Amino acid sequence: MTEQPGKTVAAPMAGSVHQILVSQGASIGRGDELVVLESMKMEIPVEAPVAGTVSQILVTVGQKVAEGDALMVIS
Repeated sequence: MTEQPGKTVAAPMAGSVHQILVSQGASIGRGDELVVLESMKMEIPVEAPVAGTVSQILVTVGQKVAEGDALMVIS
């Protein structure tokens, strides 16, 4: 895997992507909700660890992810 430029946002737990709340190119603030994961019938919001611009979205709605998988990149 090649290293992504910027800050990679990783899945905090295994589950499936329920919603993607931002689009590529969006300007975001630290703590903004980016993605909602679903795991064991619970919805888990994933927040931005830093402020910046969404440069890449690496997942799609319905995709299964493992803990630590890259969800998106913020530059």
